Amino acid sequence: MNENRNFTTLAYTDGVKAAQERYGSRKNGERMEASGDRFVLTPKEVAFIGSRDSFYMATAGENGWPYVQHRGGPKGFLRVVGESSLAFADFRGNRQYISTGNVDATKKVSLFLMDYPQRERLKIWAEGRVVDRADDEALVESLNPEGYGAKAERAFFLEVKAYDWNCPQHITPRYTVEEMALLAQG
Repeated sequence: MNENRNFTTLAYTDGVKAAQERYGSRKNGERMEASGDRFVLTPKEVAFIGSRDSFYMATAGENGWPYVQHRGGPKGFLRVVGESSLAFADFRGNRQYISTGNVDATKKVSLFLMDYPQRERLKIWAEGRVVDRADDEALVESLNPEGYGAKAERAFFLEVKAYDWNCPQHITPRYTVEEMALLAQG
């Protein structure tokens, strides 16, 4: 069972609250704290997640240092597998395994999903676990995007603890080649 959490219970530490007070936004912070819990993914989040072909994933190591990694693949490679659960196949990259090691050690994960043309972003706080191909080949293979041409080495499973949509301010629209072709077609 997922624990009810408003994202502010994870993001608004004492230091954050002090900064909000210092810069005059604490009342807004209090309003957001009272806005209710968000951890069950609604149809809006499910559709948004399914339409992404990349995201940024932050993890933290045992030493407390954060690490951010870009993840990409075909649209829908990050899958909603439960009302508050996500999963994706992990392919061979630079073979440093920093994200993998961090998730194994601390479980803490944050995702940042962008839609640059629409100027939307979704932030997700989660606890993760890694399943190696050798431990459950069928499960890992089930997340391998059809026709992608890469073999998944492992899978990441993420239990959403909270999420929040950001405002569009300061998001510069950027377009993929596919989006540019659609714009050119009119």
